[in-house]
Amino acid sequence: MGIEFDNNQPIYLQIMNYIKGEIITGKLKPGDKIPSVRELAAELQINPNTVQRTFQELERETIVETRRGMGRYVTGSEETILTVKKEMAQDVLDRFIRGMQELGFQGEDILTAVAESIHQRDQGQGE
Repeated sequence: MGIEFDNNQPIYLQIMNYIKGEIITGKLKPGDKIPSVRELAAELQINPNTVQRTFQELERETIVETRRGMGRYVTGSEETILTVKKEMAQDVLDRFIRGMQELGFQGEDILTAVAESIHQRDQGQGE
Protein backbone atom coordinates (compact mmCIF):
# COMPACT_ATOMS: atom_id res chain seq x y z
CA MET A 1 0.00 0.00 0.00
CA GLY A 2 1.64 3.20 -1.12
CA ILE A 3 0.29 6.28 0.59
CA GLU A 4 2.12 9.58 0.91
CA PHE A 5 0.47 11.30 3.82
CA ASP A 6 -0.61 14.94 3.62
CA ASN A 7 -0.05 16.85 6.86
CA ASN A 8 -3.19 18.90 6.21
CA GLN A 9 -5.67 16.01 6.50
CA PRO A 10 -6.16 13.40 9.26
CA ILE A 11 -4.32 10.19 8.45
CA TYR A 12 -7.38 7.99 9.05
CA LEU A 13 -9.28 9.95 6.35
CA GLN A 14 -6.41 9.55 3.91
CA ILE A 15 -6.36 5.80 4.51
CA MET A 16 -10.15 5.66 4.10
CA ASN A 17 -9.95 7.49 0.78
CA TYR A 18 -7.13 5.22 -0.36
CA ILE A 19 -9.11 2.07 0.48
CA LYS A 20 -12.25 3.50 -1.14
CA GLY A 21 -10.19 4.27 -4.24
CA GLU A 22 -8.87 0.72 -4.32
CA ILE A 23 -12.46 -0.56 -4.12
CA ILE A 24 -14.02 1.65 -6.77
CA THR A 25 -11.19 1.03 -9.22
CA GLY A 26 -11.59 -2.71 -8.74
CA LYS A 27 -8.19 -3.34 -7.18
CA LEU A 28 -10.11 -4.53 -4.13
CA LYS A 29 -13.17 -6.50 -5.20
CA PRO A 30 -16.40 -7.18 -3.32
CA GLY A 31 -15.72 -9.87 -0.74
CA ASP A 32 -11.93 -9.39 -0.72
CA LYS A 33 -10.24 -9.56 2.66
CA ILE A 34 -8.50 -6.39 3.76
CA PRO A 35 -5.33 -6.35 5.87
CA SER A 36 -5.65 -6.58 9.64
CA VAL A 37 -5.11 -3.57 11.87
CA ARG A 38 -1.68 -4.84 12.88
CA GLU A 39 -0.61 -5.63 9.32
CA LEU A 40 -1.69 -2.26 7.95
CA ALA A 41 -0.25 -0.30 10.90
CA ALA A 42 3.10 -2.05 10.46
CA GLU A 43 3.09 -1.53 6.69
CA LEU A 44 2.26 2.17 6.96
CA GLN A 45 4.31 2.65 10.12
CA ILE A 46 1.49 4.35 11.97
CA ASN A 47 -0.31 3.86 15.25
CA PRO A 48 -2.69 0.84 15.21
CA ASN A 49 -5.37 3.04 16.81
CA THR A 50 -5.37 5.17 13.65
CA VAL A 51 -5.95 2.09 11.49
CA GLN A 52 -8.64 0.90 13.91
CA ARG A 53 -10.43 4.23 13.56
CA THR A 54 -10.19 3.95 9.76
CA PHE A 55 -11.78 0.52 9.81
CA GLN A 56 -14.50 1.60 12.24
CA GLU A 57 -15.43 4.47 9.91
CA LEU A 58 -15.41 2.16 6.87
CA GLU A 59 -17.68 -0.24 8.77
CA ARG A 60 -19.96 2.62 9.82
CA GLU A 61 -20.28 3.54 6.13
CA THR A 62 -20.91 -0.18 5.38
CA ILE A 63 -17.96 -0.27 2.97
CA VAL A 64 -16.27 -3.08 4.87
CA GLU A 65 -17.76 -5.71 7.14
CA THR A 66 -16.31 -7.76 9.95
CA ARG A 67 -16.75 -11.51 9.89
CA ARG A 68 -16.29 -12.88 13.35
CA GLY A 69 -12.97 -14.62 13.72
CA MET A 70 -12.10 -14.14 10.05
CA GLY A 71 -11.27 -10.45 9.66
CA ARG A 72 -12.64 -7.60 7.62
CA TYR A 73 -13.89 -7.83 4.05
CA VAL A 74 -14.98 -5.45 1.33
CA THR A 75 -18.75 -5.22 1.17
CA GLY A 76 -20.47 -7.43 -1.36
CA SER A 77 -23.00 -4.69 -2.05
CA GLU A 78 -22.50 -3.28 -5.55
CA GLU A 79 -24.96 -0.53 -4.62
CA THR A 80 -22.77 0.61 -1.71
CA ILE A 81 -19.70 0.62 -3.94
CA LEU A 82 -21.56 2.63 -6.60
CA THR A 83 -22.63 5.12 -3.91
CA VAL A 84 -19.01 5.53 -2.78
CA LYS A 85 -17.93 6.02 -6.38
CA LYS A 86 -20.54 8.73 -6.91
CA GLU A 87 -19.55 10.48 -3.66
CA MET A 88 -15.87 10.47 -4.62
CA ALA A 89 -16.71 11.73 -8.12
CA GLN A 90 -18.77 14.56 -6.61
CA ASP A 91 -15.81 15.54 -4.40
CA VAL A 92 -13.54 15.68 -7.46
CA LEU A 93 -16.09 17.76 -9.36
CA ASP A 94 -16.59 20.16 -6.44
CA ARG A 95 -12.83 20.77 -6.14
CA PHE A 96 -12.49 21.20 -9.91
CA ILE A 97 -15.37 23.65 -10.18
CA ARG A 98 -14.17 25.63 -7.16
CA GLY A 99 -10.67 25.82 -8.71
CA MET A 100 -12.06 26.95 -12.08
CA GLN A 101 -14.21 29.59 -10.38
CA GLU A 102 -11.16 30.84 -8.49
CA LEU A 103 -9.52 31.27 -11.90
CA GLY A 104 -12.47 33.38 -13.01
CA PHE A 105 -14.38 30.82 -15.09
CA GLN A 106 -18.18 30.62 -14.86
CA GLY A 107 -20.67 27.86 -15.75
CA GLU A 108 -20.63 27.86 -19.55
CA ASP A 109 -16.91 28.64 -19.68
CA ILE A 110 -16.20 25.65 -17.45
CA LEU A 111 -18.37 23.38 -19.60
CA THR A 112 -16.60 24.59 -22.74
CA ALA A 113 -13.17 24.02 -21.19
CA VAL A 114 -14.16 20.49 -20.12
CA ALA A 115 -15.59 19.67 -23.57
CA GLU A 116 -12.43 20.96 -25.28
CA SER A 117 -10.21 18.98 -22.93
CA ILE A 118 -12.17 15.78 -23.51
CA HIS A 119 -12.07 16.37 -27.27
CA GLN A 120 -8.27 16.88 -27.15
CA ARG A 121 -7.86 13.69 -25.10
CA ASP A 122 -10.00 11.77 -27.59
CA GLN A 123 -7.75 13.07 -30.34
CA GLY A 124 -4.65 11.97 -28.39
CA GLN A 125 -3.46 15.52 -27.77
CA GLY A 126 -4.30 15.95 -24.12
CA GLU A 127 -1.71 13.83 -22.38
